[in-house]
Amino acid sequence: MVNTDKKQEIKIIPLGGLGEIGKNMYVIEDDKEIVIIDSGIKFPDSELFGIDYIIPNYSYLVENAHKIKGLFITHGHEDHIGGIPFLLKELQIPIYAGKLALGFIRSKLEEHRLLREATLYEITEEDTITFSSMEVSFFRTTHSIPDSFGIVVNTSMGNVVHTGDFKFDFTPIGPAPDLIRMGEIGRNGVLCLLSDSTNSEVPGISLSEKHIGNTIIDVVKKQEGRIIFATFASNVYRLQQVINASVLTNRKVFIAGRSMERAITLGRELGYIDAPDSTFISEFELRSLPSHEVTILCTGSQGEPFAALSRIASGRHRHIHIIPGDTVVFSSSPIPGNGLSVNRVINLLARAGADVIHHKLNDIHTSGHGAQEELKLMITLMKPKFFVPIHGEFRMQKMHRTLAIQCGVPEQNTYIIDNGDVLSITEGNDVAAVTGKVPANPVYIDGHGVGDIGRSVLNERKILAEHGMISVFLLRKDKVAFGKPQIISRGFVYVRQSEQLMDDIQTLVTSLVQAPLGKFELEKKIREALSGFIYEQIKRNPLIITRIIDLK
Repeated sequence: MVNTDKKQEIKIIPLGGLGEIGKNMYVIEDDKEIVIIDSGIKFPDSELFGIDYIIPNYSYLVENAHKIKGLFITHGHEDHIGGIPFLLKELQIPIYAGKLALGFIRSKLEEHRLLREATLYEITEEDTITFSSMEVSFFRTTHSIPDSFGIVVNTSMGNVVHTGDFKFDFTPIGPAPDLIRMGEIGRNGVLCLLSDSTNSEVPGISLSEKHIGNTIIDVVKKQEGRIIFATFASNVYRLQQVINASVLTNRKVFIAGRSMERAITLGRELGYIDAPDSTFISEFELRSLPSHEVTILCTGSQGEPFAALSRIASGRHRHIHIIPGDTVVFSSSPIPGNGLSVNRVINLLARAGADVIHHKLNDIHTSGHGAQEELKLMITLMKPKFFVPIHGEFRMQKMHRTLAIQCGVPEQNTYIIDNGDVLSITEGNDVAAVTGKVPANPVYIDGHGVGDIGRSVLNERKILAEHGMISVFLLRKDKVAFGKPQIISRGFVYVRQSEQLMDDIQTLVTSLVQAPLGKFELEKKIREALSGFIYEQIKRNPLIITRIIDLK
């Protein structure tokens, strides 16, 4: 017999983006359908040796592929679209995104040779996408990139609203935020609001992008030498401001970095970047023009080791080297965790002779994320029944929750949850509750594929980086050693200055291999003995690899 009394239930499941900056991915689910919002990546910190990207765990989505209706993109930043190629290798689902985000996605899928199989739809704030039990619509926000949207998922129990990344910029470079539409959504009722928490600890209101444009013009006018601007390639509004300032001061622009070249090309094709063809110069013109007529736009504002600015700072760039009179402008602020890398590049640039301007010295950057008063305005406009702070580290989520309570959301209706938590809202209930957990462990990308990289592999890489390696190699027959064991060290000690230590290690291993033990038992005994001896002598823990080959 069919149970006709079953209550309706909406599930909200974050797969990434909570307790962290990056890899944003959120699932809205009812009994019949799933809607996914964003599919981003996260960049690794210095502890994740050899890792290129981190993506969410897609296993829950793969298990429920039959329910998925589409992936909806809030905007075109990497922490919201960077994981799409890896997702599409697991699932064939349609993607809905604004014009610029769709341009970045196409470029990304083409690079991964997935474009031909992808199903892509361009959306605007006027569109509504209807499925059997859910309906998805959009509202325009302001952020540091064009075509930024909040997303409304209309369910049988009410609207679940995802703000995307947003600020309230009332003198924006592009279209203004649609406050009328936001007010309408609030008046129609919001069951649950998922809202960007990035700047919840910052009081007041964020600076307008137009203010930054005026500062950029002032900076460019004052410099007599070359200007090197480092910013995010996807920050199209900032790129246009730098180009405008360069044209105004009779400078030509050289583009450094593949992702920057791609962003400029795409921005011009789609009409977001406007400049005469003569504005942009080649490597030859870069070398031949006087310094006061050159602006260089490059990637690397976060200190990324392989980005153009890092290569310039360390003297490894093919076309650009720091010369006296150069001014380097960091038109961004460090993402949490990147401060050390950014400072390292700043020091290298200063040592090479460049003057460096960054956000602590000048209003050369404004965040695309709203400060406290803007977050409160969003909550006031939406008037949600339930509130979930998203997109931020735990302390940011906690502060955002406090702001929501100040705006009248009952404390018991605010939820700080973790990646993988299943927040369920059941018909007739006045509270929501975490009712389960789905796999949400980070997945590491090593190279161009999804690597089978567990914590043990990362620990080994960390040990290699910090303590080096010792390898012991031995041939035996009938459990009797052939000659002395061969010992090789890498990154452990400088052998010529540590001859006595290496001799002692050789003596210890030679004594151990006399024991007629089984292969694996002897390898384990050597590792344990060496580990204790080396730590006792020099307080280091190198990775110890033993290899015994028994000849027949």
